[in-house]
Amino acid sequence: MPDTIRPRRSLLFMPGANTRALEKSRELPADGLIFDLEDAVAPDAKEGARASVVAAVRQGGYGRRELVLRVNPLDSAWGEADLVTAASLPLDAVLLPKVESAERVRETAARLSAAPGLAIWCMIETPHGVLAAAEIAAAPRVAALVMGTSDLTKDLRAREMPDRQPLLTSLQLVLLAARARGLAALDGVHLDLADDTGFAAACAQGRTLGFDGKTLIHPRQIAPANAAFAPTLDEVAQARAVIAAHAEAIAAGEGVAVFRGRLIENLHVEAARRTVVLAEAIAALDRP
Repeated sequence: MPDTIRPRRSLLFMPGANTRALEKSRELPADGLIFDLEDAVAPDAKEGARASVVAAVRQGGYGRRELVLRVNPLDSAWGEADLVTAASLPLDAVLLPKVESAERVRETAARLSAAPGLAIWCMIETPHGVLAAAEIAAAPRVAALVMGTSDLTKDLRAREMPDRQPLLTSLQLVLLAARARGLAALDGVHLDLADDTGFAAACAQGRTLGFDGKTLIHPRQIAPANAAFAPTLDEVAQARAVIAAHAEAIAAGEGVAVFRGRLIENLHVEAARRTVVLAEAIAALDRP
């Protein structure tokens, strides 16, 4: 399920049981919201959280934000009901936790037959999931792979390092799987809310690797994530100049185009066009 060019700089997890947060999230400048029925909700609060999310989503008021529901595992006591609920709501996607096989995606897709436009996002947060990322990305209706770096760090028995060196192989394998299928790829959360420097570094690293954006756990992380994963004004200006230089060369019948002393090929023009379209999509999302 190829991804369209859509801003996904910041995807904020919203605990489904926190009705006040669900209300306030209508005013937040995140590109998307992930209503969480899984990790952020205690077992005895699952039913109430689902009802709260249903009420909030049906009330509307979330503007152009992408709306995603993180459901409980299909084999849990709540998974089936979560999917039935997802199929009945005006959502963009469901987010499946701890996906380790394409079969899990197919089982989910079968239960969402009543909502064919609802995309499936998959959290990759275990060693099995990382190793199966390519087959998961190829499964029907998958539109995004989302890193679950906290659980993955635990399962790898890795140390938490500021440079995330122990996770780099996993991050790149999942990113490769997503890009091979034209899917979105989202980096994992940063848990230390007091570590602004570390969060900025993780965002910069995620963008350098190629991720579209980052999943977040607190509204204070939205602005720096939006800034980190958006094209800068200089990048947009250069992209437009590359497109123009290539078009001028083609119009003049020249076989190659040169921009600031560098050869421009079709791949550079394609990347430049994506930068411009993304910038325009961000501007449209931010417009009242």
